[in-house]
Amino acid sequence: MAVPLHTTGKASFDDIYDRPDPRDYYARMSDLDYRIPELAKPVFQQQIREYRASARVSTPTVLDLGCSYGVNAALLRFDTTMPELAEHYRTADGDRAALIARDREVLGARDGLGDVRFLGMDASAPALAYAQQSGLLHDTVCADLESGEPTEEQRELLATADIIISTGCIGYVTEKTLTRVATAHPRRRPWMAHFVLRMFDFAPIAADLAALGYRTEQAPGLFEQRRFASAAEQDQVLNTLSAKGIDTTDRETEGWLYAGLYLSRPLPKHHADTEDQH
Repeated sequence: MAVPLHTTGKASFDDIYDRPDPRDYYARMSDLDYRIPELAKPVFQQQIREYRASARVSTPTVLDLGCSYGVNAALLRFDTTMPELAEHYRTADGDRAALIARDREVLGARDGLGDVRFLGMDASAPALAYAQQSGLLHDTVCADLESGEPTEEQRELLATADIIISTGCIGYVTEKTLTRVATAHPRRRPWMAHFVLRMFDFAPIAADLAALGYRTEQAPGLFEQRRFASAAEQDQVLNTLSAKGIDTTDRETEGWLYAGLYLSRPLPKHHADTEDQH
């Protein structure tokens, strides 16, 4: 089946985000060698360690934007890999309830980050429901903050975030979402770590974050996201990158999407006081 293109130029996988469990999601991502969450894992682990040391918070809260079925939480909490997760779901028998029970059992035995609280935000209610009911996420926000402000209840939950992470949603979401999340708490700003495809310009987001008291740095190096889903997607992305003057030699020309890492932290006056954490 031909993979349709999203308006961003990326392949659209909307059809696998509405399933009641993540088996189809991992199968599709495995076919494309989707690896950015695994490459991001040590970065997020380091952010958690540094935040805990800096803010003296024993149980930091991590908010994953575009979390789908809780992929980043699963990688971090199970201390596993993308191929292992794909195999975990490929071999799963039974219905959704049985799969949820299986995940909760594994999580109970293997949770390597029991001292971290995980939140997820996504526009897919089925994906969020699975991630929360399986225990991968402690709480969720189902919202599209590109189109409007969060509700008061959503704002209160977003305001508890200490670190915001993402591995593929920037481009689908813009500075509108990032600033609404960043300002959910009236007096403090969360840290951020975003992996962003090279076809998307992070500068407008960085500029808006700077106005909120952030300093943003791009980390050295590039990260393989996944293989192109089709020749049409590759052509579209190569054209987009060429128009931006970005050299794709030995990168996207070889069949892979590549992302950069952007780290945004509030300047000292915007740091949270420990007593004002949650």
